[in-house]
Amino acid sequence: MSRVLHGYFRSSAAYRVRIALNLKGLACERVSVHLRKGEQRADAFLALNPQGMVPALVDGDAVLTQSPAILEYLDEAYPDTPRLLPDGAVERARVRALAAAVACDIHPLNNLRVLQYIQGPLGCSQEAMVAWYNHWIAEGFRALERMLADDPRTGRFCHGDAPGLADVCLVPQVFNSARHALDLTPYPTIRRIAEACDALEAFQAAHPSRQPDAE
Repeated sequence: MSRVLHGYFRSSAAYRVRIALNLKGLACERVSVHLRKGEQRADAFLALNPQGMVPALVDGDAVLTQSPAILEYLDEAYPDTPRLLPDGAVERARVRALAAAVACDIHPLNNLRVLQYIQGPLGCSQEAMVAWYNHWIAEGFRALERMLADDPRTGRFCHGDAPGLADVCLVPQVFNSARHALDLTPYPTIRRIAEACDALEAFQAAHPSRQPDAE
């Protein structure tokens, strides 16, 4: 069955899916959709994803959009590969909450179309945009650090000693924080987990700098 991931090297959402595919050992063809050139608004891509956003995953006859949905699809469709979600309803809810703290609360305020609107129609300076960007990561990381540090279920990774859904979402956001030099000193648990993830080939191979369309 053919599998194609339409994404962009610097997209946090596409980065998540690349990590998950690597963790699960699922081969996937990559197609670049250059967001800064507006390729996400081309008719051919809008036929795949009417939202005009990456990623879009084509898996056989299925076309999947929205990274949280894609990540859970991969866990359900390929149960014999390493799991992204743990057993138990309460445990899965915890991991989903950690992932959502990044994917739903931090990332949407900092994605490209928001930043372009801040600098374009709203006329904010580069300095103001960076302040906005880092403010919302810091706000989110402050809460996430407590969620991780204060819970005994946190292990080497966000939940236990194997990487999962929450780690897949966390690492791209840590990468984003480095782009605008956000000080991560106040978040030692986040830094420790990100370092543990970065030591794994599945995360290294998904890094934006290692993608064919990296600039």
